[in-house]
Amino acid sequence: MSTNSSVNEFILLGLTQDPRKQKAIFGVFLLLYLATLLGNFLILVTIKRSRTLGSPMYFFLFYLSFTDACLSTTIAPRLIVDAISQRKTISYKECMTQVFSAHFFGCMGIFVLILMAFDRYVAICKPLRYTTIMNRHVCSVLVILGWVGSCIHSSAQIFLALRLPFCGPNVIDHYFCDLQPLLKLACMDTYVINLLVVSNSGAICTVSFIILLISYVIILYSLRNYSAEGRRKALSTCTSHFIVVVLFFGHVYSYIHARQPHFQ
Repeated sequence: MSTNSSVNEFILLGLTQDPRKQKAIFGVFLLLYLATLLGNFLILVTIKRSRTLGSPMYFFLFYLSFTDACLSTTIAPRLIVDAISQRKTISYKECMTQVFSAHFFGCMGIFVLILMAFDRYVAICKPLRYTTIMNRHVCSVLVILGWVGSCIHSSAQIFLALRLPFCGPNVIDHYFCDLQPLLKLACMDTYVINLLVVSNSGAICTVSFIILLISYVIILYSLRNYSAEGRRKALSTCTSHFIVVVLFFGHVYSYIHARQPHFQ
């Protein structure tokens, strides 16, 4: 527990207080969570055991599936259990661990998407040098840099969270521990910390999205000299990744917008 806090546990309100809706939430999210774990597990095992899926694209997909499974496990089990529990409490240490883990794996997911876009850029724009540039050593170094960057981001977030003093109210109006609902409970002026939190997450998402956007603009521009069949084949390798990027960042930006501090 923080030395600045007299609170040693929090109460999570969850998505709803309606008992019937809570049962529905339990069933729906349990199925979704199990399906997520099963799907990612099959992807991990298939890539790991297959000798034909050794390209950089599948190397990065392996880590994307891994981070997705970890991120889901960080949040979903607590939501599922709390949906049918009378006592929806989480200890201070567990709460801080959840804050760190959610930001760590969420940030890593963003970085892996960037690496996958870079892989497609090299494959389409520099096909003759693809195997030289995207060798296994380079891919491993890029993934390690992603882990390091995620650790720096989540460490900055948890550093801010640990500085928050909690003097009384401990009811979190959310389904998991995150900085924004915790800021509402802190017994101090959190305006500056709120700005730092949103700036940290917002900067990473904005810069990452711009990088992804630029990479796809370059890819589309480079396809102007391809034949129709060549363009079709090249774009077919990018379509699924582009859809994931749009869905992912659409959700992230809506979430960050909801967390932004309001100027008086």
